[in-house]
Amino acid sequence: MTEIFLTHAPGVRANYYAKQPLRQLQALGNVRLNDSPDPLSLEQLVDRAQGCSIIVASREAAAPAELFERLPQLAAICRVAVDIRNIDVEAASRHGVLVTHATPGFDRSVSEWVIGVMIDLARGISRAAADYWQGRAPQVLMGRELRGATLGIIGYGFIGKCLADIARLLQMRVWVNDPNARVDEPGIEQVSFEQAVGGADYVVCLAPAVERTYNLFGREAFRAMRPGAFFINASRGELVDDAALLEALEQGLIGGCALDVGRAPDQMPGPLLAAHPKVIASPHIGGLTPEASEHQAMDTVRQVQALLAGRVPQGAVNLARADRARDVFRLQSH
Repeated sequence: MTEIFLTHAPGVRANYYAKQPLRQLQALGNVRLNDSPDPLSLEQLVDRAQGCSIIVASREAAAPAELFERLPQLAAICRVAVDIRNIDVEAASRHGVLVTHATPGFDRSVSEWVIGVMIDLARGISRAAADYWQGRAPQVLMGRELRGATLGIIGYGFIGKCLADIARLLQMRVWVNDPNARVDEPGIEQVSFEQAVGGADYVVCLAPAVERTYNLFGREAFRAMRPGAFFINASRGELVDDAALLEALEQGLIGGCALDVGRAPDQMPGPLLAAHPKVIASPHIGGLTPEASEHQAMDTVRQVQALLAGRVPQGAVNLARADRARDVFRLQSH
């Protein structure tokens, strides 16, 4: 029977690898479960995955070169996420190990999170609720409607397209900036980065985390935003210079911001920014809904099914060099 190690800690597993996909994965082989409450160290991961031919890995489970050197029976690592940046794919390829990733599936969930925090920022809901919880009388402030406001979307991928569709239904003006996309949808205007940042009422960062987008939102970008405009990051923490964002908030250059990601562990917002009174922060849960989580977990179930049937799984990223995986699973191209 195929030995499979699922890296998710119990608390993480409850949210990201629920009962249905777990049962289906267990029907495919002998699934070893991680019983540690904390993320596994490299030593712990190597120890628990000895003898396994497949690792089904949560997003925080790093796979450096040493992992592949010390697991000679490992043939595939299936990531329950899109992001595989903490997997050394080159090292995996040198050892013939196949790396796969899941499809997004969280476009609707993250888009709804963005709409939610836009409304919250515009109406001061969290601020008023916090005052009431602390026994204070909240300040009564004039709110804003989303209707007629301009939304600047930086990054027009799965989430950006879904968000744009919802925003149009709310009668917002939608601007999109993405050098790698061509926008043909009616009611959506493709603009420069400078126009999107400098003219929108809500600037939403959804760009991919690549070398050229590191600190994309720094001092220059925040100084270019309209006074009173709101910044929202639902992409990755490294796209934002936290010090520059904090400065913009302190100096009143922007009206506030909402963060679901940041530079703290597991891509969570940093504590200093999260505690700021002009910030709405959530602990990287924009895509955490049953529908989104099950989608990615089931992707890996289907990948394991394909491997055991000798088929190339969807989401394979290094098939050409995955010699061990091809031999172990007798993979056929078609």
